[in-house]
Amino acid sequence: MMSDDNAPERDRTNPDGVMADGAVPRNIHATAIVIGTIGYVFVGPSGTGKTSAALACLASAARRGWNAALVSDDQVLVCLRGGRLIARAPVSIAGLAELRGVGPIPLRCVPAAVLSVAVLPVLPPFEVRVAPEAEIWRTGPATLPLLRLPLLPGLDPLDALSRFSAL
Repeated sequence: MMSDDNAPERDRTNPDGVMADGAVPRNIHATAIVIGTIGYVFVGPSGTGKTSAALACLASAARRGWNAALVSDDQVLVCLRGGRLIARAPVSIAGLAELRGVGPIPLRCVPAAVLSVAVLPVLPPFEVRVAPEAEIWRTGPATLPLLRLPLLPGLDPLDALSRFSAL
């Protein structure tokens, strides 16, 4: 099981840190996107390819004519509402993704999304040959199924992702 231990942080959209529905958000180091109706949160340590994998998935979805958008990059505000994990971007970075060596770039974005799947990008050499079954990712009281996404030359991350989730 993976977890995110970032402490709660104030939502910059509201000076008292509370979202419109009264939920106090938690700021996690991740990248969140939505493809169709499925929200994905890319998790893992800094420099492991979260943004690159998420952007590759968005580009592949656009080439296929699918509806897809960024929710937030690098910092994702999450809160549990009605048993669902909701993701939003801090106002200061909404609509921006940071490319290493380039800087922030504007992208099509949505203000919020329900997260359904956590994705862990993994680079070779792989430390495990086969991922454990039914892995989960936890942040606070919320859990999501965790998919390991191999980042291999020539492999479209969206192709790999769609084999493991209901795209």
